[in-house]
Amino acid sequence: MEAADYEVLSVREQLFHEKVRECIISTLLFATLYILCHIALTRFKKPAEFTTVDDEDATVNKIALELCTFTLAVALGAVLLLPFSIISNEVLLSLPRNYYIQWLNGSLIHGLWNLIFLFSNLSLIFLMPFAYFFTESEGFAGSRKGVLARVYETVVMLMFLTLLVLGMVWVASAIVDNSKASTESLYDFWEYYLPYLYSCISFLGVLLLLVCTPLGLARMFSVTGKLLVKPRLLEDLEEQLHCSAFEEAALTRRICNPTSCWLPLDMELLHRRVLALQTQRVLLEKRWKASAWQRNLGYPLAMLCLLVLTGLSVLIVAIHILELLIDEAAMPRGMQGASLGQVSFSKLGSFGAVVQVVLIFYLMVSSVVGFYSSPLFWGLRPRWHDTAMTQIIGNCVCLLVLSSALPVFSRTLGLTRLDLLGDFGRFNWLGNFYIVFLYNAAFAGLTTLCLVKTFTAAVRAELIRAFGLDRLPLPVSGFPRASRKTQHQ
Repeated sequence: MEAADYEVLSVREQLFHEKVRECIISTLLFATLYILCHIALTRFKKPAEFTTVDDEDATVNKIALELCTFTLAVALGAVLLLPFSIISNEVLLSLPRNYYIQWLNGSLIHGLWNLIFLFSNLSLIFLMPFAYFFTESEGFAGSRKGVLARVYETVVMLMFLTLLVLGMVWVASAIVDNSKASTESLYDFWEYYLPYLYSCISFLGVLLLLVCTPLGLARMFSVTGKLLVKPRLLEDLEEQLHCSAFEEAALTRRICNPTSCWLPLDMELLHRRVLALQTQRVLLEKRWKASAWQRNLGYPLAMLCLLVLTGLSVLIVAIHILELLIDEAAMPRGMQGASLGQVSFSKLGSFGAVVQVVLIFYLMVSSVVGFYSSPLFWGLRPRWHDTAMTQIIGNCVCLLVLSSALPVFSRTLGLTRLDLLGDFGRFNWLGNFYIVFLYNAAFAGLTTLCLVKTFTAAVRAELIRAFGLDRLPLPVSGFPRASRKTQHQ
């Protein structure tokens, strides 16, 4: 063989080893996410659904749980996708020729983006509908009972649902863009149909983030206040402990002497109430024993961090709105080649990249808080060891929609300069200036409105409680009067 043949063979062998290495790394990352999600779901699932007398129902629920675990792992991967890419770019910039990070390259990052896009399509369009129909199916009438009969019914229902959804997407595309090229492109199922359908789902997810994130940003202050110990000026733990102990003693005395009350008593409900009061009392005692540092320093620092992160998010979006009016390069767009390690995606270098990652995680957590705080999705909130299988499926679908829209959401708001990789950058609406501009303006306006209303109301309420004005017989402007029960206490 000639030298040229050896050179070509060595290049092919090197490419083969790189692909194998990328497959191994991707598999290890996804396996780690899968294990974490499986542990999380087992903490929320209802044990009675997996230990029933009917082995068929238990088997169906176990299969559906594995599909939900896969979907939740994809959602977690979508959340980590953009931060991982930003950090990888900074690492490649800082250590361009380090031997131990040669595995971290643009090809690996681009492959991860494509895998997340593929698995998101697979989960939203096939796996989650299959899991729902599978848990609700009973088999066709006249067929033998068993798991296989349920699979047949689920497959048939899934086929009808697929035809219905694809037909609706085809009609919608024909109405929006009636050109011949657009109509012919929809006949290509893999290259155009699924990306177009996922584009519609991603757009709905971005709109859902637009509603949930400002609400979550406002709710983060109250949620953090419940988790941390407030200063003595803002919280009277001694009074709460006395009230909890008094109510627990009254309920215990009623349980011990049920004949002393002429009203019929629900003993099971009373026992649950006593257990809840005991748990509340233990938590209050732990907070009462908290150190002065936790009480006087932890809570103000946490509130200050939340306020800084929220204000910084609004400031970045406001700057991005001005950039959209001046420079066309500020528009979100897709990047075909993963040219990482060449330039930083932040003007502040590595520090700016860390700030971008923190803001992305903060907005994702806020969107989840806002999602479960909204009245429309309040009933979907999972409960510890008491979440039904259908409720788990609904939570996995909603979390996947939110997380898969996070990269598009972050790039549209200008939180990062990293262009969207793979099929994430093929969404047609990303090139529409009016949609992007109105989206940024709506986010900045809603966030500012929610913050001003919630933050000022919370500060006013805490000050009124601290000075005891809520117990006055006269109503205080802007603050609801205390109930009779609170006044007697």
